Amino acid sequence: MPTDLNHNTYFEDREDASQQLIETLPIELLTNNETVIIGVSEGGVFFADKIAKACQAPMDILLTEPILAPNNPEVTIAMISETEEVVMHKALVNAFDINEDFVYSEAHRKYEEEVLTYVYKYRKGKDLLSLDGKYVVLADECIETGLTMMVALKSVIARGAKNIYIATPILDKSVYENLLAICDGVFCPHRIQDYISIEYYYQNFEPLTFEEIEEIVESQMQENKNSKEPIKDNE
Repeated sequence: MPTDLNHNTYFEDREDASQQLIETLPIELLTNNETVIIGVSEGGVFFADKIAKACQAPMDILLTEPILAPNNPEVTIAMISETEEVVMHKALVNAFDINEDFVYSEAHRKYEEEVLTYVYKYRKGKDLLSLDGKYVVLADECIETGLTMMVALKSVIARGAKNIYIATPILDKSVYENLLAICDGVFCPHRIQDYISIEYYYQNFEPLTFEEIEEIVESQMQENKNSKEPIKDNE
């Protein structure tokens, strides 16, 4: 069961966090249905890979990019995904008095200049795995505001996902409640009141390098390809 604890170190490292997360998942349900695991960020790829192996499911990455406030580049006001779905943080957009036309214009620019670049870097330009009629688990290393996960939800719904679950080692408690209302389940070992920053909850936390992420994605792509190849009878 998820716990609501005081701010503390909850994980030794990503391996420990992934083990704690997997213990909360309905592995049998996911294994017995057609399931696809989606990493919704570069950091989420690590956890998506571990979950995919635990439930013997294919894995992919959904590329997204933040849209930043024009008068404060530290603040994310919206997200765009590779399926060209856009989700705005309406309260921030209104607070900064930002015209929505700016958001959509900036989203289009980010899509053309950055998202498509990442699609080619990580998947060599290939499309997402088919999600039509599938169980989908959206995995991330943490969920702070929920914007990335919201755009991921919108994206996989547009791709025809049947049931959608969210999996993350740690997230803000209020975001948990919001996400639980719009998907089929949120699995998380730790729900935090007043979430601070992901590094705060790990003894050892280093950002994944591009090479590490690329290796995970390429390995999973090869496994996906092998699983689709017909088994030849011995002659």
